[in-house]
Amino acid sequence: MNVDHTLRNINLLDWQHELWLIDHGATPYFHHNWAGAASASRSAFPLIKDHALLLFADRLAEADADARVVLTAEVIKGIVELIPDVWLRGRTSPFVDPAEHRRAYAKFLLNRLAASAIFVAEANRVRAERV
Repeated sequence: MNVDHTLRNINLLDWQHELWLIDHGATPYFHHNWAGAASASRSAFPLIKDHALLLFADRLAEADADARVVLTAEVIKGIVELIPDVWLRGRTSPFVDPAEHRRAYAKFLLNRLAASAIFVAEANRVRAERV
């Protein structure tokens, strides 16, 4: 759900013959609309059609299966626990405190993982139209 990898705003860096995703994960839409996060977590994300690397993504189902094994609830909760408090505070935060904000991130990510078949199918559908 990151719009930063379209041809308009690619945020990819070729450094020493290696491809790096930069600013990755900093701009998913749900960051700006926590009230809609539950429905966004189950969306197909139609803007995947504009992803700069979609034509190369020929193993999405395999990646999805791998992610479902590796990204357990404990792993996701452990990752969100690493988010510094200072990143979770702000004038516009809809959350009472960083702990509540972390729980919201974990819930979103777990819901997104549970619904991954929806966005994988959309990506595969769009990719098949272009390949």
